[in-house]
Amino acid sequence: MTALGIERSTPPTRPDPHATWTARTLAVLGDSTAVGIGDPLRGGGWRGFGPLLAAALGAQEHNVSVNGARLADVRAVQLPRALAVRPDAAVLIAGMNDTLRSDFDPEAMRADLTDIVTSLHAVGTEVVLVRFHDHARVFRMPASLRRALRTRIDRLNAVIEAVVADTGAAHLDLDAMPGAYQTATWSVDRLHPSELGHRMLAKAFAEQLVGRGCVQPAPVSLVCEGGLRVGPLAHLAWLVLKGIPWLCKRGGDLVPYALGIMLRGHREPPCGQLAAEPVARP
Repeated sequence: MTALGIERSTPPTRPDPHATWTARTLAVLGDSTAVGIGDPLRGGGWRGFGPLLAAALGAQEHNVSVNGARLADVRAVQLPRALAVRPDAAVLIAGMNDTLRSDFDPEAMRADLTDIVTSLHAVGTEVVLVRFHDHARVFRMPASLRRALRTRIDRLNAVIEAVVADTGAAHLDLDAMPGAYQTATWSVDRLHPSELGHRMLAKAFAEQLVGRGCVQPAPVSLVCEGGLRVGPLAHLAWLVLKGIPWLCKRGGDLVPYALGIMLRGHREPPCGQLAAEPVARP
């Protein structure tokens, strides 16, 4: 391991004597992270964790994810496409786009996520969900906005935990994943995984599926190769030209909520409860 946690060699994967099934098809559903943004290829386009995970499982990947998708979009548009191929395994990363909107609705999100998981389970698919990390530890933002987003992420994670408990789906906890908060794990925008971050995701997803009895014929290498790398000037250029405008645009729905938190001060709700969100006005 290096100081950045990048492996320079990966030992061969040994057959798991407890493996009971093979993933011949892998469906990837979700938003921009599932699309592969953050892991650019030299010839253009994105790779991401999907092809890396599929290669490790010996599966054919069917990526139906869409940049900017919310859980309702996954249920309405992506789920039917995934069900059409009856995948043996599926990975879903979605929900963060919901946290940035004024119509954030945990109950509706729980219904959407439950339907997605149960529909995939009904065709024999092993599903892996994601419990999210604290984005404010990676993407710096004002304190009130950070608290607003943290509360939204906590509520999103509560939805995911409830669905996991109800359906028995596997899940990957990004907050507890080793290296989740290392700089090298993140791309220039600090919102999407870098090539290393996507490799780490692929490895962690494979471990979740192996834990459910899936055969993994090949390892996931954490050695970065083939991706397009960017330097410090690119980081600065992104922040000025894209990062700040993106935050202003996407944060338009979240800012009124953050202002409400700031005006209410630091009063905390009773243990186990979340303060009601202020109603966003048009």
